[in-house]
Amino acid sequence: MQFRDLGAQYKVLKTEIDAGIHEVIDSSAFILGKTVTELENMLAEYVGRKYCIGCANGTDALQLALMIWGVGPGDAIFTSDFTYFASAGTASILGATPVLVDIDLETFNISPEALEKAIQKVLAEGKLKPKAIVPVDLFGQPADFTMILPIAEKYGLKVLEDGAQGFGGSLNGRRACSFGDMSTTSFFPAKPLGCYGDGGAIFTDDAEVDARLRSLRAQGKSSVDKYDNREIGMNSRLDTLQAAILIPKFKAFVEYELDAVNRVANWYTQRLKDMFVTPIVPEGFYSSWAQYTILMDSRDERYVMQKYLKTQGIPSMVYYPRGLHKQEAYRWMNLDDSDYPNTIEATSRVLSLPMHPYLTEDDVDTVVKTMMKGR
Repeated sequence: MQFRDLGAQYKVLKTEIDAGIHEVIDSSAFILGKTVTELENMLAEYVGRKYCIGCANGTDALQLALMIWGVGPGDAIFTSDFTYFASAGTASILGATPVLVDIDLETFNISPEALEKAIQKVLAEGKLKPKAIVPVDLFGQPADFTMILPIAEKYGLKVLEDGAQGFGGSLNGRRACSFGDMSTTSFFPAKPLGCYGDGGAIFTDDAEVDARLRSLRAQGKSSVDKYDNREIGMNSRLDTLQAAILIPKFKAFVEYELDAVNRVANWYTQRLKDMFVTPIVPEGFYSSWAQYTILMDSRDERYVMQKYLKTQGIPSMVYYPRGLHKQEAYRWMNLDDSDYPNTIEATSRVLSLPMHPYLTEDDVDTVVKTMMKGR
C-alpha cells in the first residue's frame, strides 16, 4: 500500500499526461510556454482570484509574495508553530523575524486567540514592527479566516494565505487560495494538486502586484526588455512540462478526485471515531485532505502503532514531530514550550494514515483492521 499513490493516478491519466508532455517537447517551449499561461488562467478562475503566477515551488511563492510587501529586518511575520518550515523560513531569509503562534488542537490550524495575543505582545515589546500574518491551511483545511481577517484589519496587517496543503478546500463556499491580500500554493507531488517535480503559484487580485510578481520570478526583468532588470528578483519559473502535467491532473482533481478523498475521509472517520480522536471539519469548512491525521493517546502508543503498521506493509507518517519553535534554526529565539501547549500535544500524538483519491473502501478496511490488531 502507498501512502499517496501517485502511480495509481498516473495509470488513470497516462494518456492525457503523456500527450501533454510530448506536445511540450515537440514545441520546444520549455520555459514559460503557453501551457503555463493556460494553467495559470484555469487556476485563477477556480480559486476565484483575478491572477495566478506560476513559480518554481511553494517556498518561492511565499518568498516572492513577502518581497512584494518589502518584508525585511525589523518586521514581525506571524505564522503557525505547527507547519512546514517554509511558512516561517521565507520570512527569515528576507531578514524578518517569524513570530510563531500556537494552534487550535481540533483543526491543527493557527489559533486566532493565540494570534491576537502574539500581536499584542510584539506591540508591547516595541522591538519589531508587526507586518503580516501567514495563516497555513494545514492538512487540506483552510485556516479560520472568519476570525483572522478581522484581527489583521484591526492591527493593520497584511495577510498571506499559505495554501500549500489547502488547495481545493473551502470556507463558507469560498475556495482556499482566495483569502487575504495574496495567497500561495505548492505543486509538490504529494500535495492535493501535485506535479512531477517542484512547482508553486501565487494568487492576487491586484494588476500591479501581478506584473511585479511576473518580473520578480524572472530576476526582476522589465516587461519590455528582458535585459533591463528593474529590481532584484529570483529565478523561479514554473516550467512548461510541469504545467502540461498539472492540467490533466487539475481536471481530474475538480471532476472526481476531491469528492473521492472526502469519501475516503468519511470511511476512515466512521470506522475510527470510537477508537481515536479523528479529524474535525467544522461547519462551513471543506477539506481537500492533504493528510488524514488522527490523534493517538500518547507518543508511546503512536510509536507502537507505527511500528506494527510497518510490519504489515502499511505506511504512516508523523506531520510534524516538532513545532517550529523546537527547530535548531530558531533555537536562538529561546522560545518556551509553555507558550505552545497545543503544538506540543499535537507533535506527541499525531499520526497520518494513507490518504489519496484512489484508496478503496477495502483498503480503508485493511488499514483500520490492522490498527485494531496493533492497538
